[in-house]
Amino acid sequence: MASMAIGGTELDLEAPPASARGAAAIMRPIVGRFADLLLPPVCISCRAPIGSHGLLCGACFARIDFIAPPICARLGVPLPYDAGEGSLSARAIASPPVYDRARAAARYSETMRELIQSFKYRDRQEGLPLFARWLKRAGAELLADADLIVPVPLYASRLWWRRFNQSAMLALSVGKLSGIAVDCFVLKRVRRTASQVGLTADQRRRNVAGAFKVEKAHRGQVRGKKIVVVDDVITTGATAESCARALKRAGAARVDVLALARAVEPAAFLL
Repeated sequence: MASMAIGGTELDLEAPPASARGAAAIMRPIVGRFADLLLPPVCISCRAPIGSHGLLCGACFARIDFIAPPICARLGVPLPYDAGEGSLSARAIASPPVYDRARAAARYSETMRELIQSFKYRDRQEGLPLFARWLKRAGAELLADADLIVPVPLYASRLWWRRFNQSAMLALSVGKLSGIAVDCFVLKRVRRTASQVGLTADQRRRNVAGAFKVEKAHRGQVRGKKIVVVDDVITTGATAESCARALKRAGAARVDVLALARAVEPAAFLL
């Protein structure tokens, strides 16, 4: 029998008997059904009744425009046809990003926008496990040999006001599913930036230029590592590039970006 002494008191660490485990297994579905009577499961988007918590109804799921191959090997945007492995979009060729690769689960369409904004601004976190599964699937190629997952950080005052960092919650959930280490402190937002909403691509780049930094004390955790940066949305990619630049300056061997959704420009054609 395993035991541990703490403060002179011996704690029994032996697993509970099989009879207790069996009783718990019997009670769990009963308690779950009772909880469903009090709080019936509803769609995380439209709130229509469904069979399980934390999921979408069929109609809302059908409105999620998941990004699937063929995609640009660099930016992860959809391509009009499959030109073989390693195909690049016009934008990736004309203006290669600082980061190595980007992937997103879905286009930033109306339903995805509502899901993300509810999660980000209205504390609607019941969809987090579902989002994490979408991210793990979309980022399978990036996560396959990644050493570290890093969320896009918030500035301290914004984190205090919002009370949580949605990117950190996504990163921690993906890390739990994939078994990859997550560090929410290695990348720091050193300058408060204006909201990116409504800004042009050039304004967004200038807004986040120099906003991120890896402190000297954390450079050893980054140097030579293959890092996946997690964010909720990629729009112009300005935030992703600023994060990647800071991590590469600190010695990261590779920086990929994984997001729940991304804005897809009509001009992202194959050359």
